[in-house]
Amino acid sequence: MIISKTPLRMSFVGGGSDLPAFYREDSGAVLSTTIDKYMYIALNRKFDGRIRINYSRTEEVDCPDQVEHPLVREALFLTGITGGIEIASLADIPSMGSGLGSSSTYTVGILNGLYAYNNQFVSKETLARQACDIEINRCGEPIGKQDQYAAAYGGLNLIRFHPNESVSVDPVICKPELLKTLEDSTLVFYTGRTRSASEVLSQQSKSLLSTNKKLLMRRMVQLAFDLKAELEAGSLDNFGSILDENWRLKAQLSQGITDSQIDAWYATGLAHGAKGGKLLGAGNGGFMMFFAPPHLHQDITNALPDMELVKFQFERNGTQIVFYQPTD
Repeated sequence: MIISKTPLRMSFVGGGSDLPAFYREDSGAVLSTTIDKYMYIALNRKFDGRIRINYSRTEEVDCPDQVEHPLVREALFLTGITGGIEIASLADIPSMGSGLGSSSTYTVGILNGLYAYNNQFVSKETLARQACDIEINRCGEPIGKQDQYAAAYGGLNLIRFHPNESVSVDPVICKPELLKTLEDSTLVFYTGRTRSASEVLSQQSKSLLSTNKKLLMRRMVQLAFDLKAELEAGSLDNFGSILDENWRLKAQLSQGITDSQIDAWYATGLAHGAKGGKLLGAGNGGFMMFFAPPHLHQDITNALPDMELVKFQFERNGTQIVFYQPTD
């Protein structure tokens, strides 16, 4: 039995610059953190040589070619496992269309588990790079690379995306007490709405063909570096305004990122004391985040009764194998 544990992520600024439509001409950058909400993948030997996969449905097949779940199928191909395995997944919070990078978290977690099942250790960089290959190249998803690297590495990082397809992960170096203040000042709500990230990101990629949209994205990339500098200087004074500018820029990138209901929720949060915030992920649903003084959190929560408050903490470990009991 093998169990992998892989964190979901919260992106602060720069989201969308990890799309190839942007970073192949202008390097992208995202500042994000992982949180203590996880995807768990359990893998066990199956005595009859077949493959059984439990997720929102159950599949039982004879070989990887017959697996319908595209991420599982390609992960089996990539790691060379041909049969005799059972795979099950669990998540701490709703994952489909959440805006917390759940698809990539799943892909990183299953790769980590499958390599451990093969009694192999691979680096976080390898897990992230191969998860990108599975989702983007093998499965043809029109998504970026930030989620895979966030899930693999964990922690608070500036993740940079280069035109040559390489990715750099730079930890944000700041005092623990500042991180605690940031954590205590961050509110996250579940909107109750889900959406297809692929559809929203596909529209964003098309919009980046426009020079004006590229200029917006360049400013968002600069904000990622500005936010890193702010944190490493030991300050949160401009954190809210940077978040707010990033969200207002992102909302201009393409239709489908926001709508009147989302705008109303955001305006309500600001009216009750939030200094900034954003919708997490590609847009149009999932989770909404605000940055606000802790003493105002209850007022903001009371003003947004349609959404569910989610308690969380930052985490710094990335994907892990938390149970390892190989079978001969």
